[in-house]
Amino acid sequence: MPKETILLVDDEKEIVELMEIYLKNEGYILYKASNGLEALELLQCHPIDLIILDVMMPKMDGIQACMRIREHNNTPIIMLSAKTQDIDKISGLSIGADDYVTKPFNPLVLMARVKSHLRRYKQLNNNHTSKANEIVIDELVINIATHTITVDEQEVNLTPREFAILKFLAINQGIVLSMDKIYEEVWNEPFMESKNTVMVHIRKLREKVEKDPQNPRFIRTVWGIGYKMKSSKEA
Repeated sequence: MPKETILLVDDEKEIVELMEIYLKNEGYILYKASNGLEALELLQCHPIDLIILDVMMPKMDGIQACMRIREHNNTPIIMLSAKTQDIDKISGLSIGADDYVTKPFNPLVLMARVKSHLRRYKQLNNNHTSKANEIVIDELVINIATHTITVDEQEVNLTPREFAILKFLAINQGIVLSMDKIYEEVWNEPFMESKNTVMVHIRKLREKVEKDPQNPRFIRTVWGIGYKMKSSKEA
C-alpha cells in the first residue's frame, strides 16, 4: 500500500468527505485544509507528496496559494475548479499547477490523476537523486552516496581507502594530482615520503577497475607529477 502524503485543500465539506474516503482507501496519508493559509501552514509542518487545491476558497484562494507554494516547493499540484473556461485552466497551469480538474468530477478520474502525478514525481526525484550522486566516466560509474562503483555495469568491490582515492581523482577528473596531494586528502595527515603507499594503492585500484592495468583507460599516470582521472570529455 502507498504511504505518500496528500494535502487536500477545499472548503466544500461534501467534496472533502468524499475524497477522504477514496484517498484513505488507497492507503494515502491525508492532511486537510479549508483555505490557502491553512495549506501553507501544513506544508511547513509536514512532508507532502501531492496537493489537491481548490480555486475558490475564503481567506486565500487556490491561485494565490499555488503561487506562494511554487516560490519554494515543486510538489505536484492538481487544481479543482467549477470554472470550465479554457482561460481559467490556462491561468491555473501558468502559475505552476500540474493539472486541472473541473467540478463536478468523477472521483475515480481524480484518483487516476493523483496516482499518475505521484508516479511521475517519484521517478523524476529518484532519477535526480541518483544522477546527483553519481560520477560517470564512460563505463565507470561512481555512486558517492552508496560508496559503490560499477565498471561495464559490473559492481566492483573496493576497500574504503581505494574508494576514497578513486572518488578524489574522479571529483577532480582531468586535473593532475600529485602523490602528496592524494595522500594528504585520503589519509588526512601530512605527506611524509609516502610515495610507495600511494603507488601501491593505485596499482591495486587499477587491477580492479581497469581491463588492462598496464594500459589504463581511467587512472592515468603523469610521469614525474602524479595521477589524473580521465575526463569524461577526453578521448
